[in-house]
Amino acid sequence: MPKTIMITGSSTGYGKAAAEFFLDKGWNVLATMRRPESATFKDTTGRLKLLPLDITDAASIRAAIASGIEAFGAIDVFVNNAGIGLASAFEATPDSMTREIFETNSFGVFAACQAIIPVMRRQGGGVIINVTSSAGIGAMPMVAVYCASKWAVEGFTESLAYELEPFGIKARLVEPGYAPTTSFTANSGDRMNGLIPEDYAAYAQAYFGKMANYPTPYCTEKEVAEAIFAAATDDGGQLRYPAGPDTKMVAALRWTTSDAQYTETMRKTFSPQGGE
Repeated sequence: MPKTIMITGSSTGYGKAAAEFFLDKGWNVLATMRRPESATFKDTTGRLKLLPLDITDAASIRAAIASGIEAFGAIDVFVNNAGIGLASAFEATPDSMTREIFETNSFGVFAACQAIIPVMRRQGGGVIINVTSSAGIGAMPMVAVYCASKWAVEGFTESLAYELEPFGIKARLVEPGYAPTTSFTANSGDRMNGLIPEDYAAYAQAYFGKMANYPTPYCTEKEVAEAIFAAATDDGGQLRYPAGPDTKMVAALRWTTSDAQYTETMRKTFSPQGGE
């Protein structure tokens, strides 16, 4: 009998790529999004069900989970993928925007986990996968609020992994790199307009220029889908699944050097003088 996965934020980007990847692997897929009527999946297997889910609405999350169980009998893997991006100078970022980012990227993840945990506990097990970012491994300038929202989920998931282990539930992290044409840019929208004051313009221009000429390739949607599949099917105790060469580079630097070496390398990397 096929296993079932539920994925939030599946209309585009990583979520859609993961949904299609799991369909190809023979899984039942519950692809959730705010407006499923606008989805463009071309599925003929009968193993795909589109469901409305607003990650900022706890009642919507519970309703989607109930509908998913009604459709396929169980939810073996739950993926918190829905998220929004933000690039800004922090001093120019309105408090309301900070709260908006956290409502989706952090509190939405918490609410979804709180809804799916009792379901998995009664089932006798399952896997929860929270999608964060390379910015959840190593902070970068001009994305302080976004980093904070992802670091919150990193710590939350690590704690949850220990807490849920006695119930046969695995909590895991998939950490994509930066994909300019997918989730971060597409889901940032107009909220970034006007959030880089003139005093920051030169620094921001130099920084974004460096990001456009990154020393490794950026991750792809396929690499993220593959990392989600690995996290969903791994019987071991691995917590983090970096996706893409850019994330793996940051992870290697973070976890194989001292804190002083790491921060000095990053400081030079982000210096407008190119490492002086």
